[in-house]
Amino acid sequence: MTTLQHLPANWEDPTAVRFTERADRAEQRENLSRTTFDLLVIGGGILGISTAWHAAQSGLRVALVDSGDFAGATSSASSKLLHGGLRYLQTGAVKLVAENHFERRAVTRQVAPHLSRPLTFYLPIYKNGPHGAAKMGAGVFAYSALSAFGDGVGHLLNPVKARMAVPELRIDDLKAVAVYGDSQMNDARMALMTTRAAADAGAAVLNHAEVTGLRFTRGRVSGAELRDRLTGTEFGVNAHVVLNATGPWVDHLRRMEDAGADPSIRLSKGAHLVLKRTSHWQAALATPIDKYRITFALPWEDMLLLGTTDEEFEGDPGDVAVNEKDVAQILDEAGHSVRPEQLRRELITYSFAGLRVLPGGPGSTAKAKRETVVTEGRGGMLSVAGGKWTTFRHIGRTVMKKLADMPGYTIGSEMEPMRNLPRRLPLPGIANPHAVQHRLLSDGGAPLPNLGEDTAKHLATHYGSIAFDIARLAGEHPELARRVHPDAPEIWAQVVYARDMEWAETPDDVLRRRTTLTIRGLDTPEIRAKVQELLDRR
Repeated sequence: MTTLQHLPANWEDPTAVRFTERADRAEQRENLSRTTFDLLVIGGGILGISTAWHAAQSGLRVALVDSGDFAGATSSASSKLLHGGLRYLQTGAVKLVAENHFERRAVTRQVAPHLSRPLTFYLPIYKNGPHGAAKMGAGVFAYSALSAFGDGVGHLLNPVKARMAVPELRIDDLKAVAVYGDSQMNDARMALMTTRAAADAGAAVLNHAEVTGLRFTRGRVSGAELRDRLTGTEFGVNAHVVLNATGPWVDHLRRMEDAGADPSIRLSKGAHLVLKRTSHWQAALATPIDKYRITFALPWEDMLLLGTTDEEFEGDPGDVAVNEKDVAQILDEAGHSVRPEQLRRELITYSFAGLRVLPGGPGSTAKAKRETVVTEGRGGMLSVAGGKWTTFRHIGRTVMKKLADMPGYTIGSEMEPMRNLPRRLPLPGIANPHAVQHRLLSDGGAPLPNLGEDTAKHLATHYGSIAFDIARLAGEHPELARRVHPDAPEIWAQVVYARDMEWAETPDDVLRRRTTLTIRGLDTPEIRAKVQELLDRR
């Protein structure tokens, strides 16, 4: 059991342990209030963040606000994948899969190689399953061909060999295993680094700032009224164009513009479980449940991620949560291919649920297209909804191009630089994570501390070259080089960095999204209290 003896007992003067590059909340509120922005993006999920990033890169004056934390809802509740979408081949969406692969390769190779990594997938084919070996073998070959064989050639594998890479693979009635490649990420870290890229390009960003109303000028939406949810301070933002990127809340904001606006979306709930691993996995499992659905068992952050569900959701998006039905379904479906020893309920450390935003219409949500829709409201506010994490970079560019081409927007001529942006803008910290890890370990000692191999790997794969800033802070203040919890790789310097450089305002911001402590089931009351103490010293 964790006690305070695991935590730094004596903190130095907070003025000596601080990054000072970011404006504080009061300064940022003042900046938002006194500036007329070209674009105000409401919604700090990855879609809004990506749009703000590209808009700021084009030279526009951009503001980005969110009522909660950046990536605080659906964008940090995904399956953590950057993938082409194997199941889309089932519906003949060949072009979509090719486009997804193109974006995946751009992100993993040029945009954020430090935040993403390749992952081999095994697709087990069981007797009496929904698909046969010949069909799946042809499918994974076509899938790999659409990625230009950048992840190897899709093929069939002997079950015995597959079991060597995934010891918990259930082999009863297993006929063959289809193999293909995709990529994986930590979605919260990817979103935060994209937020930093937007801010570095000049965007004014503020989380925990709730929109209480819209501003109008001659019938056109010209800004928003906001309330700082941490201080209660009310303020406003003026903008030539307002973009509604609030995800599951998109229709709520549309009704602020037009009380009679018809619903434009429907929501699908996706739940996941995180479990401690009982053995080391060298590959992930993608198991067909029926003709259209696949359930995943993914090695992620030294744990096992299971999911996802797909059912229509009605009600307040803020109330979405994992229930007993979800847990039973996920464990039952995982049991198709995972041995029961790995699926014991006592191994569960965390569960989470997010909401997919789908175009309105009939039919099963599992069969609905994951497409992005941009609409214009009666007051000129643009609303954007839908899409996939894999294509976040492309979605941001697409929204900006549509905005530039739409008549009646005064910033159209100022967006000409947007058309000439580099196609693969890198995110901050871009570096080879293996090289970063090696240097963190080999350069131990002043000014860098002696880090354990798991901590060095964690810093390298979650921050890239920015890991050296955190390591130097830990080297200068040894108490910050200590682990937050003995069973996790994070160190206290990351908490200080999250506070001063990554807009962390609450313990949940730190423990759930800037680090993995909550997901690992390690955010004890003692740790939460110490994190709050550090946050109060800003």
